[in-house]
Amino acid sequence: MAPASRLLALWALAAVALPGSGAEGDGGWYAFVRPVILQGLTDNSRFRALCSRDRLLASFGDRVVRLSTANTYSYHKVDLPFQEYVEQLLHPQDPTSLGNAYSFGIAGAGSGVPFHWHGPGYSEVIYGRKRWFLYPPEKTPEFHPNKTTLAWLRDTYPALPPSARPLECTIRAGEVLYFPDRWWHATLNLDTSVFISTFLG
Repeated sequence: MAPASRLLALWALAAVALPGSGAEGDGGWYAFVRPVILQGLTDNSRFRALCSRDRLLASFGDRVVRLSTANTYSYHKVDLPFQEYVEQLLHPQDPTSLGNAYSFGIAGAGSGVPFHWHGPGYSEVIYGRKRWFLYPPEKTPEFHPNKTTLAWLRDTYPALPPSARPLECTIRAGEVLYFPDRWWHATLNLDTSVFISTFLG
């Protein structure tokens, strides 16, 4: 699909959900009430090649990056060279660690963002796989704000009855997830992952 056609498809998805475009329940509000995975819309193979470990280190190894725990209640920031991040911190996360979910577009397996919500948007995986856990706005998830998604998956998730479990999906390279306004969500990187999120106004 040509880039212009992909953009048109994304715009059409958003436009069909505009208030007044249909009664609730007839599909006219779909993009505002349910997450949507868009497959086959992008060919990001050129960008994926640019995101290989060697290419990123060659281009940005000496640049300073700012890391955070990606947690609403924790604001500790760490500045370090990108090469140091890749060589010392970009590894599978220990399930017993607390608050070390670093994420700024490239992240190691086992890292992610704990439950939070904000406005609607899209998240595209360029490289790797990202698992998503989503709850509608009216259903607040059971979670501790200073525990990682990996700890939540290990400690809380297994005890949840089926009716209390989130919607789940795994987004792979070339796939885009649309998340509606105010939906609770947490993420878990299953591999070393590169991703882009676009937040809509």
